[in-house]
Amino acid sequence: MPVKNKVIFNFLEELAPKHLAEDWDNVGLQIGSPSNEVKKVLLTLDVNEDVVREAEENDIQLIISHHPVLMKGIKNINTDTVQGRLISRLIKNNITVYAAHTNLDSADGGVNSVLAEKLGLKDVEVLYVTGNQKYVKLVVFVPDGYQDAVREALSKSGAGWIGNYSDCTFQTPGVGTFLPREGTNPFIGKQGRVERVEEVRLETIVPVEKLSSVIKAMVSAHPYEEVAYDVYPLNNQGPAYGLGRIGVLPREVSFTEFVQQLKEVLNLKAVKAGGPWDKRVKTVAVCGGSAAELWPQALAKGADVYVSGDIKYHTAQDMVAANLSFVDAGHYGSEVPVIEKIYNYLTACCAEKNIAVDFIISKKQKDPFTYL
Repeated sequence: MPVKNKVIFNFLEELAPKHLAEDWDNVGLQIGSPSNEVKKVLLTLDVNEDVVREAEENDIQLIISHHPVLMKGIKNINTDTVQGRLISRLIKNNITVYAAHTNLDSADGGVNSVLAEKLGLKDVEVLYVTGNQKYVKLVVFVPDGYQDAVREALSKSGAGWIGNYSDCTFQTPGVGTFLPREGTNPFIGKQGRVERVEEVRLETIVPVEKLSSVIKAMVSAHPYEEVAYDVYPLNNQGPAYGLGRIGVLPREVSFTEFVQQLKEVLNLKAVKAGGPWDKRVKTVAVCGGSAAELWPQALAKGADVYVSGDIKYHTAQDMVAANLSFVDAGHYGSEVPVIEKIYNYLTACCAEKNIAVDFIISKKQKDPFTYL
């Protein structure tokens, strides 16, 4: 059955909600239409001419990238420029482009979670907190006997999670009254007569970004023609989100051994490393991409080593002076592992919904640097 791009977008935004993106970033749809049908999706860190050619040769309808094609406002599409040619080719071939950037960096299961997982870190926390999950309370009134069906719909759509506990609701019995007017088709009762019905007040907690889909699922499962429900703002402090991760290794190792392990798990031929080489490493902070500026947070939280990319000379000098060991795994090397994560996640989402879409990891994406 044909599926539209927006279905794939929705799956991806469940993994990496757009509200997690930094204010300066440009995430989401870059080129194309959410309404276009898609059968084949290309997953890549970057969108460049090699990747676009690969998409053309493989009859790709959608490219999902980590780095946005459009980061700053453009005033024209000049096809004599590299960017202009790229945009023109994508539009001519009806290829949609969607980017998940800093929202994927911060997401649980995103770039930095994958890095921490690759290194086998335990007791993982956010390195640099940028916010906390916001919740609302959803209250709905259900005729007695139908509360389980509505509760299940709420839970399956993402409501009712408190920590690692799912399906969290509270139910209170009561009596509901209503008077069906002309033009109604009441599930219970008759037009023109006040009805008294045994009902259950069903309440649960909902992440703000999932409220719309939760309400849609609730209304679909509810037997009433008109569903009575309330939404209340909450001040509950939800889980933290943000950039980077910090955790502990299963066992303490030497800095030299840690660097070797890092190269192996990230499949890197070479890295840049510095700081005290005689240090023992137990607590590790990571932030994929270009995030050298977060090293003071890593130091403040007790990291023995900080792993990132694009570490500049003077920043490296500062870390050496602060007695913090560090590894520059490269921008590409520290982020590309997330592409396999996206592949596995989206493949599973489509299989669960019986959606026939093929996902392909780009063979043309590559590190712009060659290590000799």
